[in-house]
Amino acid sequence: MSAQVRLCEVGPRDGLQNETESLAVAVRAEFIAALCAAGHQHIECGAFVRADLIPQMQDTAAVLAALAPMPSVRLTALVPNLKGYEAALAAGCKSVAIFTAASETFNQRNSNASIDESFERFAPVAARATADGVRLRGYVSTVLHCPFEGRINPATAVAVAQRLLVLGCDEVSFGETTGRATPNEVRELCAHVNGAGLMNVAAMHFHDTYGMGVANTLVAFEAGVRSFDASAGGLGGCPNAPGAAGNVATEDLLHLFAGLGVVTGVDPVLQHRAGEIVAAALGRSLPGRVWRACHP
Repeated sequence: MSAQVRLCEVGPRDGLQNETESLAVAVRAEFIAALCAAGHQHIECGAFVRADLIPQMQDTAAVLAALAPMPSVRLTALVPNLKGYEAALAAGCKSVAIFTAASETFNQRNSNASIDESFERFAPVAARATADGVRLRGYVSTVLHCPFEGRINPATAVAVAQRLLVLGCDEVSFGETTGRATPNEVRELCAHVNGAGLMNVAAMHFHDTYGMGVANTLVAFEAGVRSFDASAGGLGGCPNAPGAAGNVATEDLLHLFAGLGVVTGVDPVLQHRAGEIVAAALGRSLPGRVWRACHP
C-alpha cells in the first residue's frame, strides 16, 4: 500500500491574511469551494479575530454561510479567545484552531500575551470545544527560529505542543515561521517530536523564505511526519516575522509527493484552478513553477 499524507490547505486564512487587499466574500467562498473540489479534506477557512487588526479575515461568518454544505471536509477557523470561539460556533464551525509560540517575544508581538497568558485564554475555549463537540487544533509558531530571539531550542517547541495536547487539541502544527530552518534543523526537531511520542499528532508548517520549504518537508516526511500545512500558490507569510516569505506552496508539495508515490487525495490540476481564482482576484499570476508542478 502506498504511503499517505494529510494536507491542511491554509491559503484561505494564513495565505490571505498577509495580503494588503481584502478579498470579497464571494471570492473567498469560491476559492474554498474550488479547494474542496480539488480533494482537500482539511481547509483553514478563515479567522474570527478583530477586524481592525486583521481586516482580511473580516466576514468569515459570511464566507461560511456562502458555502454549500461540505460534511466530509474539515473547515477550521482560527480563534484567539472565547469571544472568537463563540463567533465561530455561531457561524457553524465544527473545528477551530488556537495559536501560541515557542518564543516569548514573538508571542507578545503576535498576540500581546505571554505564552502562559495565552494558555489562560485558551482554557475556556478548550473547555467549550470539548462540551460542544468541536475539534480543536493547536499552532506553535517559531519552533526553530524567532525573528527577535534567534534560534529556538526544539525541546521548547515540543514542550509547548504537549501543553496544547493536554488542553485538548487533537493535532498540533509546528510552524517554522521565519523560513530560515535547514533540513538538519528540521531533522533535529522531528527527533524531539518523535522522542516525545507526538509523531501521530504532529503537523509541519513550513515557509519558503530561503527556498527550503520542499526540502524541509521531505526531511520531515522521511522522519515520519504525515501531516503538512501548505498554501495555494505559496500565499502567505507572517506580519510579525519581518522578511518571511510565503508558505510552502501546496502545488510544490503535490509535485513532491507524486514523485515519491505518496497519496495526497488532491488533484493537482484542480488545485491549480483554485489558485488561479485567488491570484486573479489579487491581480497577479501564479508563479510559473506552480503551473509546471500541476501540469507535468
